[in-house]
Amino acid sequence: MKKRSLALTLTPIFAALLVGCGQKQEGAGGPGAHGGPPPVSVAPATQREVQEFDEFTARLEAPDTVDVRARVAGIVDAVRFKEGQLVRKGDPLFTIDARAFKAEVARAEAQIAALKTQADLARTDLGRSEKLVSANAVSQQEIDQLRSALRSAEANQKAAEAALVQARLNVEYANVTASVSGRTSRANVTPGNLVGVGDAVLTTIVSSDRVYAYFDASEATYLKYMRSAKPLSTVVQMGLSNEQGFPHTGKLDFVDNRLNPATASIRARAVFDNKGGQFTPGLYARVKLGGSGSYQGVVIPDRAITTDQTRKIVLIVGANNIVQPRPIEVGALIDGMRVVEGVKAGELVIVDGLLRAFPGAPVTPQVLKVDDKGMPIPAPPQGPPGAAPAAAPAPASAASK
Repeated sequence: MKKRSLALTLTPIFAALLVGCGQKQEGAGGPGAHGGPPPVSVAPATQREVQEFDEFTARLEAPDTVDVRARVAGIVDAVRFKEGQLVRKGDPLFTIDARAFKAEVARAEAQIAALKTQADLARTDLGRSEKLVSANAVSQQEIDQLRSALRSAEANQKAAEAALVQARLNVEYANVTASVSGRTSRANVTPGNLVGVGDAVLTTIVSSDRVYAYFDASEATYLKYMRSAKPLSTVVQMGLSNEQGFPHTGKLDFVDNRLNPATASIRARAVFDNKGGQFTPGLYARVKLGGSGSYQGVVIPDRAITTDQTRKIVLIVGANNIVQPRPIEVGALIDGMRVVEGVKAGELVIVDGLLRAFPGAPVTPQVLKVDDKGMPIPAPPQGPPGAAPAAAPAPASAASK
């Protein structure tokens, strides 16, 4: 009787084990283990207007930078500008004591008057003697001496006039003025200091109506533009370090005539309007140079490109959903989209699931929508394939049985 009751007790346990083993075997060989071709995401290649560009880092510099120095020696009487202010060409900056130079002007003027009197006397003597030559009252030698004396007096007068010009220039140089329009630096000397001729920088002026952005392009970039049949655009856009994008527009106005062999780069320059004074020389900037005029090109997502040894290829889904490798020529990268040659607009390019796609094998393509730039829009998330809805819980009465 005990053996019979034990067998009846173990029977439900063995039954449960058998049911569990059956479920595992069914799961291992159930639906989906030997399904169809692997799924991949594809997007059509897009043809749109393309504007190529390259980005560089740049430093801003003023077109005119002038170190103001004294052209005469003397004591500084006054500083006639506020440090950092905007000045115009010809505005006074410093005043040097000019009393000695004014005295030199007066002396030169007096000397000219004396030499002019001497020249007039020599001219009168020569004219009188030339009238007496016909009467043999004056020898030819005396005439020659009088002519020589007149030329000497006229030469001395011209020398004195040149000295007067120099003396007047010294008086003018004692008033140091701005040679260009721009913003001043600080005053390096104060009233009462003795300055020499060009021995110290009194202040510095940088022009402010325009600004230059100097940048270096690599040798590869230079060769790309030189070999391209498309014309190089002269429009340059710029953005400062605290700005988004490139809000300022200027133009390319200089490219150097040789590459620097030490850096394998070539210097270029763009000019921007700075009448508002928003650009300060020395600032770091980002510049974007248009590589060519706009043209129609085929673009695909950059992530769809793979490498086959030395070639760049993409995987195309062709007829009957067969994967076809396609060699391409890659161009500029614009907003995550790569300009390519070798793919026609509208052809389906695999963008996701590249590891599941094999050349010559079929796939199950899922065509993604693209935005106005041709970038694929991710598909909404879905549950795992073949997932069944969760089973409803058993009624309480059945469980109790």
